Amino acid sequence: MAERGLLELIISCLPGLSYREKIILCESLADESDLLQSSRSDIEALIGRGLNAWDLDSSRRTAQKAAEKARVRGINMVSWKSPLYPPLLREIYDPPVLLFFRGKLPDPESPLAAIVGTRKPSPASCAQAFDIARGLGSVGISVVSGLAIGIDSFAHRGNIEGGAPTVAVLGSGVDEVYPSSNRNLALKVLETGGALISEYPPGTGPRKWNFPARNRIISGLSRGVLIVEAPQKSGALITARFALEQNRDLWVASSGTGALPEKKGIRLALYDKRGTSKMADDGAGIIKTASDILEAWNINAPEREHAPEPERSGGRALAASLADSLGVKLQLA
Repeated sequence: MAERGLLELIISCLPGLSYREKIILCESLADESDLLQSSRSDIEALIGRGLNAWDLDSSRRTAQKAAEKARVRGINMVSWKSPLYPPLLREIYDPPVLLFFRGKLPDPESPLAAIVGTRKPSPASCAQAFDIARGLGSVGISVVSGLAIGIDSFAHRGNIEGGAPTVAVLGSGVDEVYPSSNRNLALKVLETGGALISEYPPGTGPRKWNFPARNRIISGLSRGVLIVEAPQKSGALITARFALEQNRDLWVASSGTGALPEKKGIRLALYDKRGTSKMADDGAGIIKTASDILEAWNINAPEREHAPEPERSGGRALAASLADSLGVKLQLA
């Protein structure tokens, strides 16, 4: 990136451009000086349309501040043009021109599996997310998720327990971990060789519109996406849509399928899995264990050694035990 100066960082700060238009500039310009010497009409010719506003000096100042903040806070950057940029992410239609990260980027030679789901999961889905992520970790497969409460947290923790470096993609700067209740989990991600990744510069807070955009990165990094449990209107289903657009494997966990439980003829809506149930009805593959994913990918790797698990009963008791040991709150009926 040094040879190109702050080119990608300045491009990422330019307002009014689509992700794809920023990639066009990244491909078309050799270095920072090329951009600074370009007129507004030059840029319009490259992207094929007119611009409503153009203030390159302001974007450059913003980029310089972000670069200094990253330096002071120990945050690394990798550009779309770098050989270190995650290869599958580079292939999607609208990759970020720049990634900020803490920790170690995932091994480009190893497949990644995304595991996402609702922030208000059922106990069975928490247990299944944890166990699948742990099983994948035991054979060296890292899990990508969004560090949210609920399914994401269980996926990250299970993957860590399985012995793999898990990857968290944030909808904020990597120095602004959200939710704050997962800051300790973020530290654990880094301590165990994983990565915190974001397209947003240091100091960027968690803005509502950032999270749907970050979901394309979760799926873009991954070979396959597992939706564990999700309601009909869910960020996890946005990730599922991106997975289909990016030609990724897409599955639903078995705990996220089937009808909602009933009590005296009344359907209980405490745990909403209508989104994942519809996915299954529409033909998405159903995953019960990590072995199902390994079989789909034709992977037959020996399990790594890891600490033996205490005996637990399944379902709700298992999830409650995990939640207690991990400091995670569950909505148990």
